[in-house]
Amino acid sequence: MKKLDVSDALSASKLISKRIADLGDWRGEILGRMRKLIHEADPDVIEEWKWMGTPVWSHDRIICTGESYKSVVKLTFAKGASLKDPARLFNSSLDGNVRRAIDIHEGEVVSAAAFKTLVRQAIAHNGTAKSKAPKKASKKAKT
Repeated sequence: MKKLDVSDALSASKLISKRIADLGDWRGEILGRMRKLIHEADPDVIEEWKWMGTPVWSHDRIICTGESYKSVVKLTFAKGASLKDPARLFNSSLDGNVRRAIDIHEGEVVSAAAFKTLVRQAIAHNGTAKSKAPKKASKKAKT
């Protein structure tokens, strides 16, 4: 896996800030609020800009993406199907085996505490998945 350069992270953060500002409406406000909650849940989160303009938040692996559409802001958790969601924030992509998403429409408010809990769970799951990753077979030196 490619190591993230510090300048890449700074550029990604600037691009995400620009996206939020360019939206200039309720979508920008929601995306900005959710970004703030992600940072509150994990001050060490890495911001990335992928797939031709998608904000991505990572810690060991992807936590979630933040996309804005005409009528919704969508936060897709890469491993959402593996997370407990007692507050039932996930309301989209529920049929898949891996991802889950939260669609936020104009005027809707997502519980800050429940959202931060999901972010922290995703981080914990990423750490668990990383530690369970199969080890590469070592090459024996020829003598």
